[in-house]
Amino acid sequence: MTRTDSPPAWDERTQLATFLDYVRDTARAKCEGVSPEDARRAPLPGSPLMTIAGLINHLSWVEYYWFEVAFLGGPDEGPWTDEDPDREMRIAVDMPLADVLSLYEERTARYSELVAATDLDTPASQPRRDGRHPDLRWIVLHLIEETARHNGHLDMIREIVDGTTGV
Repeated sequence: MTRTDSPPAWDERTQLATFLDYVRDTARAKCEGVSPEDARRAPLPGSPLMTIAGLINHLSWVEYYWFEVAFLGGPDEGPWTDEDPDREMRIAVDMPLADVLSLYEERTARYSELVAATDLDTPASQPRRDGRHPDLRWIVLHLIEETARHNGHLDMIREIVDGTTGV
């Protein structure tokens, strides 16, 4: 996998798409070579759901929510419930990491096509809690921020579970 944060052109869409792809690719790179056991380990005592598999599954479902539900207005078929709002992280430990990564890859490819084909000023179908409809630009920026933040978590967990650094 070749990761780059240098866009091939300097227009806004290309820059945003490049950074979103870069943080996605970084998340995937942090999973390369991790053992099935280590992908399921939750090494932080105060964060029992913070696993490599759980974080990747969370990122996959976060993109699903923002693109499918909030932006396109589709039904929310995510794994979360009122009783278990972090279920996407909990169920990932029972899934092979390859399956979690495959789903993430499928979703991100689809959503990359959506971003490439849609005007960044297009408002989301669903409003936020404050009643305002974010545009596609805000959603892409939010996903860059969300993924980059969780890449930091992946860094720490990977180093704790098997000593790998520098990805």
